[in-house]
Amino acid sequence: MSEPEGELVIRVTAMPTDLNPYGGVFGGWLMCQLALGASSLVTRLTGLKAVVVGATDFAFPGVMQVGDELNVFAQVIRTGRTSVTVRTQGLGRSRAGHDQIEVANGSFTFVVLDTDDKPCPVATELRVA
Repeated sequence: MSEPEGELVIRVTAMPTDLNPYGGVFGGWLMCQLALGASSLVTRLTGLKAVVVGATDFAFPGVMQVGDELNVFAQVIRTGRTSVTVRTQGLGRSRAGHDQIEVANGSFTFVVLDTDDKPCPVATELRVA
């Protein structure tokens, strides 16, 4: 597998409550972890509150089991006047193993908010596109 792009923003272990009826990790849980990691990155880079306004291009190329570790990587791929788009990648690792496989990926678009919860401009230093 190639090196993940972006920075590691979350590392978490899949627990029994994160499973689907078939015994694998629920895709919704994976999406939630990717969103949490992307939000953390945007908030840290902007110093502002960030809320999801869109989620696209999701794929689940691998599977995880209970006890596996999920490592979420995130990278800003676009900025707008008040928005930031982040590409995420989730890599699963067996609890007792070393190899990682890609289990989820997708993009999130956030709007950053000021202290009055109104959309506000993203700092020019953050602009990547």
